Amino acid sequence: MSPIAARLLCLSVLVLVLAWSIWLAQDAGGRALSFSLVAGAAFGIVLQRGRFCFLCNLRDFVEERDASGVIAVLVALAAGIVLYQAVLGAWVPVPQPDRLPPNAHVGPVGPVLAAAAFTFGLGMAVSGSCLSAHLYRLGEGAFGSIAALLGAAAGFLIGFSTWNRLYTLTVFDDPPIWLPGIAGYAGATLAGLLVLGSIAWLVLRSARPAPKSEPHAASPYEAIFVRRWPPVVTGLLVAAIGAFAYLRVAPLGVTAELGSLVRTGGLSLGLVPETLVGLDTVRGCVSAVKAALLSPNGLFVAGMVLASFAAALAAGRFRPSWPGLSGLAARFAGGVLMGWGAMTGLGCTVGVLLSGIQAGAVSGWVFLVFCTLGAVLGLAARRRILRAG
Repeated sequence: MSPIAARLLCLSVLVLVLAWSIWLAQDAGGRALSFSLVAGAAFGIVLQRGRFCFLCNLRDFVEERDASGVIAVLVALAAGIVLYQAVLGAWVPVPQPDRLPPNAHVGPVGPVLAAAAFTFGLGMAVSGSCLSAHLYRLGEGAFGSIAALLGAAAGFLIGFSTWNRLYTLTVFDDPPIWLPGIAGYAGATLAGLLVLGSIAWLVLRSARPAPKSEPHAASPYEAIFVRRWPPVVTGLLVAAIGAFAYLRVAPLGVTAELGSLVRTGGLSLGLVPETLVGLDTVRGCVSAVKAALLSPNGLFVAGMVLASFAAALAAGRFRPSWPGLSGLAARFAGGVLMGWGAMTGLGCTVGVLLSGIQAGAVSGWVFLVFCTLGAVLGLAARRRILRAG
């Protein structure tokens, strides 16, 4: 595709998204849907331009000592904590341990969450990306991500079949711990920033030195639409989108729609238990039975894919590809692990880790620790298998 044709198609896609959002916003009930579509589009552009993928950023640091991606994640978490406090402080002026903020992803903390996070991290390593990255890479033409998403759907199905037993064993008694309710907004914010700052210091200390030779100066078009965005800019934009999304509709998350589709379809086929005990009472990216064709999370994901496609076209990075059978199998297997982890842990690296930590949820920090552990071990195992082969 010629550069001119790619840019025209990019503009057409963005105009389509804008027109769709205007049409949705014609009545009061559609304004949340309209905002979700626009927020998803903004998120997709930032993910594609900043290469904001939890697994990819972690892999760059572990294997190449490139700290830029990890710094983007840490900036997104730190800035999000600060921005979230402005929203939370208005809604819950006096934080209390037994009064959780509205809709915030403050999930139950216990061994099931740790196991789900570890499994999700392992699935990321096997499939090659986190679920949000698989979605934005669809826009880049990485059609092998379809196998990962199908695997995630299968993982959700397995998760629904194991949920009741896990819930009655431990989840029902696992407390949702909200740090501002314990230490206040100031204490929780300072503690979170201190931990993230310490991690950033350790990461930068062990990172390889940046190359001294500066690349040639980029034109404004190239800097915005072609080159990868700086990590600090990417992190700040992710944090801003997350705070605005929470203020207007709901915390960021990318798995609720997939889980809802699987739950609804599984119920109709008799593959999902009619009663999922306690699932509709916990916080996170909860999979509900679909009652309407369009949902805020579904439109958020649609906006992500469409806008990442437009951004990839503008950058010249739309490169259709399809992996071989082994690649498809790895993506599907990793998707199954991520799907089970996302269903059981009530979200993924966006819905639990990102939105949870920004809201002051201990569940977000637990997910960060065990997901990272699973991903690191998975990457190490994958390297050994490749070397042995």
